[in-house]
Amino acid sequence: MELAAELRRALDALCATAAPEVRENGEWLAGLEGVQYEVRAQGDAALLHLWSARQSLVRRVLRVAEESRERVVLEVARFGHARPAQLEFVAGGSPRETRRVDREQFSGRLRRILTDRFPDEIVESLVTGADLSRSISGSYTRGIVRRGSQAFAVFGASPSEDSATIDGILTFGLIWLHHARERARRYSVQGLRLFVPRGSASITAHRMAALASPQEVELYEYEPLYWRIRRIARSDAGNLDTWIVPRREIEQAIAAAMPMAERIQRLAPDAIHIGVAPATQEVTLRFRGLEFARWRLGAMWYGLADHQDILTPGKWPALETLVRQLETHRHPLATDTKHRLYRAQPERWLETMVADDPARIDARLDPRQIYAQVPAFSSGDRGIVDLLGVTRDRRLAILELKASEDIHLAMQAVDYWLRVRWHHERDDFRRYGYFPEVPLNTKPPLLFLVAPGFRFHPALDIVLRYISPEIQIVRVALAEKWRCGLHVVFRQ
Repeated sequence: MELAAELRRALDALCATAAPEVRENGEWLAGLEGVQYEVRAQGDAALLHLWSARQSLVRRVLRVAEESRERVVLEVARFGHARPAQLEFVAGGSPRETRRVDREQFSGRLRRILTDRFPDEIVESLVTGADLSRSISGSYTRGIVRRGSQAFAVFGASPSEDSATIDGILTFGLIWLHHARERARRYSVQGLRLFVPRGSASITAHRMAALASPQEVELYEYEPLYWRIRRIARSDAGNLDTWIVPRREIEQAIAAAMPMAERIQRLAPDAIHIGVAPATQEVTLRFRGLEFARWRLGAMWYGLADHQDILTPGKWPALETLVRQLETHRHPLATDTKHRLYRAQPERWLETMVADDPARIDARLDPRQIYAQVPAFSSGDRGIVDLLGVTRDRRLAILELKASEDIHLAMQAVDYWLRVRWHHERDDFRRYGYFPEVPLNTKPPLLFLVAPGFRFHPALDIVLRYISPEIQIVRVALAEKWRCGLHVVFRQ
């Protein structure tokens, strides 16, 4: 009776101003947001019933381990567990972001999934939150499960995450696997288990085919309604639903727009490039990579971003003014390097420079055979290879360009490599009109990662360790002032 009274008094004092945050063994129980409670005596112990609109919980309290104005810590017994657990109540503060609530709630769900699916393993840790020192995003839940001297790194994405976050799970998962192995002392980490919502595993399964040891990674989909899971077989990895837009369709679209497009190009012939928007019949005009005009439905439109007008004879002076502004502000020697026109779409600017002179990146690249923005579709996700070319010995070469730090550079690039190789093995490039005069070498494509020297993400080396040696990768670092000319600092 005394313990029940002590517990009731402690919780009443803590909850006098706001509902507390509830944690069990350090894990925030998001489903108990706005918690209510009831305390009943049970012999020498006390029975604590917690509930909210989303969750209910019952624990047998053994003792009040700590009590203060900010928190109450209880030692509790859980049904089916021999060891006591720690239940912590932290004084309520400002409301949490919805996304964080979802992630913390998913962490609890993932713990139950692991316990049910792998009953012989112990969940050593399960954490939601960023680890910036190790380049690990806070968008995922990560942890370690162990049985004896063997363990697995665990990495999961909640069902509320967007597709970009879910598709990025393999990059962050490999980084977590690397750090888990580095810090393991009492056990060896055998591999990585990834958990994603049902219907979202295709991109990750496809990218797993690029790993040196794909058997080290297990991929699971879970059903958010009932939290059932199924493992995605490795035989599913690499399956592609992909095609290339025939070259003749691109040339036909450009031919239809050329009378007007050529006239515009003459305003700045060295800076304006004509191309076709991926997966469309629309022709784009770009000033050093920045689109400022587009031909569609038989008419030319001009302007930046969403502010476009149809080009009529009376609007020609306005177009000329726009081009003059681009010449002033989007120039390698522009005085205002913080101007929005100078800084917009830097990777497209870099792309035009590399396409004009690919041999500056690597002397093996043939400057006569280069295609920009080659579309390839896979697993419901549109992939656009920045530049596709050939070496002087007729070997396909993929150039993936970045003007700023991107932790997904390696995984995105090998994704494109898998697609290009798939088409190459089926002779699709010849059939669809690419490299018509070049008998392509049967070797797998080369892959070039191109970026300013200080713009390669620090975690890139970790991810590259897990990539198959079949994918020959050349890392090309450019001088920081690449807009003034392509100067290679080093190649690896």
